[in-house]
Order: sequence, then structure tokens, then C-alpha cells
Amino acid sequence: MTATDGPGATRPFLRPQAERVVIPGPAGALEALAETPAGFGGARCAVICHPHPLYGGTMDNKVVTITARALQESGIATVRFNFRGVGASEGGFDDGRGETEDALAVADWAVRRWPAARLSVAGFSFGAYVAFQLASRRPVERLYTIAPPVRRFDFAAQPAPRVPWVVIQGDRDELVDVGAVLAWTRSVVPPPTVVVVEGAEHFFHGRLNELRTAVQANLGR
Repeated sequence: MTATDGPGATRPFLRPQAERVVIPGPAGALEALAETPAGFGGARCAVICHPHPLYGGTMDNKVVTITARALQESGIATVRFNFRGVGASEGGFDDGRGETEDALAVADWAVRRWPAARLSVAGFSFGAYVAFQLASRRPVERLYTIAPPVRRFDFAAQPAPRVPWVVIQGDRDELVDVGAVLAWTRSVVPPPTVVVVEGAEHFFHGRLNELRTAVQANLGR
């Protein structure tokens, strides 16, 4: 595995230092995995939110893990976690409200863990809704929303984040209406950067490399 430093340049990707941690949350302990890249300079970190807990979503979802890997390859420390009631995390499902509170607790933990780092937040599907909420309630540098379920959750009720923001969406998504996502992105001010991954369905089967490229192409500095 290699990581890209710039156009045409690659370097070996060393596995990050992984630390399984328990983070105090509003409904009890939250199971999490913090991963610090080799040679981490302390500049940037990210919280990553997983898909719907009632449909098998966990922090080990492959879209979540490839998003984490994309960030780690770029020198960004990551923490992914299980929402309340998932895995070893305590509590029960709360339809996005409590899960947003969980994400806030994890974000606060992340900025304590890496105190000099600027915080980004990412989320997939249900996790995109939570990440969108989090970006309005904590200072974040960048937001990534992957396959945001705009017809299931009321994204429009929340002001658009005033930070660089990218929406990544497969054009063959069988669970999230692509047209509704694109219409929503055109309606918000300021608008996000939109990346449509051709041939990708909801879980990006066979298109995970394209997803990783989309994340890394929108890192900023």
C-alpha cells in the first residue's frame, strides 16, 4: 500500500498506531478506535461517523474504514466509534438526536487527545446526517458527507456549514435518491463540492478506491 504525497509521488503507507479506547458519552461509555499515522505531525484529526445502527452500521463498516484510511494516508489522525447501543457502546438508538450527542462527545475527546490538531468530521449515510449536525455545533475545519440520506433526515432544517464541505455520492445508489441529493446541494448556501462516483451504489462495492480518491482530492491544506 502506498500513500500519495503529490502528483506522481508515492511513499509506503505504514500502519497507524491503533488504540482502542472508551470515551464517556451522554448515554454511557462509547467504544472507539483512535488511529495515529506514523510520523504524525499533530496538525489535523478527524472524527468519522458510521451508518444506521438499526441496519447493521458499525465503526467497522468498509466505507467508514476506507475513509479513515484515506485520511491516515494523508497524515490525519482519526477516531471512529460505535454509536450508543452498537457493539460495546452503552445506551440505545435515539434516531439521530442522541447519536449527535455521542459524536459531540467524541469530537471533544479528539481535540483533547490531539490538542494542536484542527478537527474535521466525516460521515457515511446516517453518519453523514450526524456529521452534518456536528459541523454546526463544533469548530471544524472540513466536512465530508458520503451518501447523505436527505429524504430520511431533515438536512434542510440545519444551516449549511460555513466550512469547506464535500458531498460524495454514487450515481447508482439504491438506498439514497441521487436526484434528491443533487437538488439539495444546489439549494444550500454556501454550496458544497459535489463528487459523483460513477457506477457506485450505496456501499461503494467495487468503487472504494474511487471513494478514497475523492476524499484525498478534497483535503485542503
